[in-house]
Amino acid sequence: MKIGFISDTHGSLSAWRLAYPYLADSDLILHCGDVLYHGPRNPLPEGYDPQGLVAELNALATPMVIVRGNCDADIDQMLLDYPLESPYAHIFTPKTAILAHHGHNEPALKKMFPRYQLVVSGHTHLPGIRKESSIIYLNPGSPSLPKNDPRIPTIALMDGELLTLLDIQTGQSLETMNL
Repeated sequence: MKIGFISDTHGSLSAWRLAYPYLADSDLILHCGDVLYHGPRNPLPEGYDPQGLVAELNALATPMVIVRGNCDADIDQMLLDYPLESPYAHIFTPKTAILAHHGHNEPALKKMFPRYQLVVSGHTHLPGIRKESSIIYLNPGSPSLPKNDPRIPTIALMDGELLTLLDIQTGQSLETMNL
């Protein structure tokens, strides 16, 4: 099973269009929140067009799960054809139990983490894969407002048992880990 992970698009249609070719052949796209609004602490991202982004997300043939982020609002749900899961979503593949959340309420969720092999969050805009004990933690970063250094727009892919963080400008793999 192939799952595409994206987070923190913040209404950027151009960032979505840069990321989508890497996500297009996924069996499922998991969005970890902050879909449409840029948020009061963030600048307007390049290509800010929440209505255009909604139109493209609603037209997807690929199933998508979206976890509500701290910048997502009730009005977003009125526009999106996908439910904004809150505060987390559970995804079960034949081999992997995945807990997805945005990341801004992580302390309240930590007691649930040991029940999953993969915990996915966004919020920080900092991509990374790390393993602690038997749990892998994944943050796909942000395609629209990256905060890593250098500022590289990223997503992540799970293809079978391989997790990959991807630079969506170059297609280069930045980090990989086996589940």
